[in-house]
Order: sequence, then structure tokens, then C-alpha cells
Amino acid sequence: MSWSDFFYPGNPERREMLIRKDQEIKVLMENNFRATNQLVEVLNKHLNLSLSPIALDEKATVKENCDVIIECINEIQAEVEKIDTLLKEKLDPALYEILRNKSLSVPNYQTVVTAVHVITGVGSIAAVALIVYLITSNNILIDMKNKYGTWGTLLFASLPLGVFFAGIDAFIQAIIGSYEREALEKALEEYDKSLKEFKPASHKYQDHITDVRMRIEMLNNFHILL
Repeated sequence: MSWSDFFYPGNPERREMLIRKDQEIKVLMENNFRATNQLVEVLNKHLNLSLSPIALDEKATVKENCDVIIECINEIQAEVEKIDTLLKEKLDPALYEILRNKSLSVPNYQTVVTAVHVITGVGSIAAVALIVYLITSNNILIDMKNKYGTWGTLLFASLPLGVFFAGIDAFIQAIIGSYEREALEKALEEYDKSLKEFKPASHKYQDHITDVRMRIEMLNNFHILL
């Protein structure tokens, strides 16, 4: 267990929850990508178009994947509008425009710990200055006091310089843990809100895609009969 997780034992669970919620968003998006590609296939076949299929990029951000599907939907709308304006309205990309504007990401503060070590170097005067600044400008000592009592906090705060150098990594990670907790709690709240809105909208979008696809196929069969 890292010092960060020692001081903030709830952070690992928050990370796991956030990763699960992020994956849930991606699964919904992947299903919508698949449904959109099915429509693309039908349009290319029956309207002699050359629309390109799209693919969800697991390594990309939610915003970047939203940009991909929004661009595809706009291209589809331009073609479908030539046939039926009502069909175009069924393909409104509003749900992805809303999702794109949300701050959905999984923060990784362990990279921050590494970066601090690289920049300052453990045991350097720069590291001491950084830690002193962060301790005085945040609630790290307050959190320590809540966890270990006044005696433990005074002990941490009054360490000799040599001992302070030896324990500087613990202080860095404790401070990073404080930042991470706040970021994870905020991100979880944002993901919960987004999933509550996006899940039903996503299912509705897939239903609309199916309706448009069936309508295109029916129109094509009607023209063949004529």
C-alpha cells in the first residue's frame, strides 16, 4: 500500500468505482457506434453512398469519441434529409453533444507523484519547499490530526530536518492523496449524473437508428416494386 492510500484508504475503492463507471459509458457508446455502423451499411447499400464506418477508441477520451460519432451522424443526417426530414430529426446527436461537454476523465495521481520526484528529487531543498507550501496551503495536517490525533500531528509537524528528508516521500504522497480524493469524489459525482442522463438517451438513440434503418429498407423495397 502506498502512503497516499495509507492516509486516504478510501481512494482505491473510489478509483475502481470510477473505472467501472467509465467503462459503462464506453460500453453504451460502443453499442451506439455499432448501431450507427449498421445504418451506415444500409445507407451505402441502398443509396449508393460511401460513408465510412466508425470505431470506438478505447484509449481516447469520451470527448474525442463523441467528436467521432457526432461527425458521422451529421454526415448521415445530410443524406437522410434528402429523403425525409422527419428521419433526420430522429438522428439528432444532442445526447453526444451534451456528453462531449462534460468533464469525464479518470484522474491518475500516481503519475503526479512520479513527476514530483523527477522535478524535485527526494531529499532536495526544492522538495522541502514544495512540501512546506502544500502543507500550509491545504488541509493535509488537518486530515492527519483527524486520523491520528493532536499528538501524532505535532510529531509529524515537528520532525527534525534530517528525519523530514527521510520521510518526504510520505508527505508528498499524503498531499497527493488529498488532492486525489477530492478529484475522485468530483469525478464520481459527474459520472453518476452523466450515466443517469446518457443511459436512457442512448437506448432511445439505438431505437431511432433501428427505425431509420428499417424505413430506408422499406423505401428501397417500395421503389423496387414500382
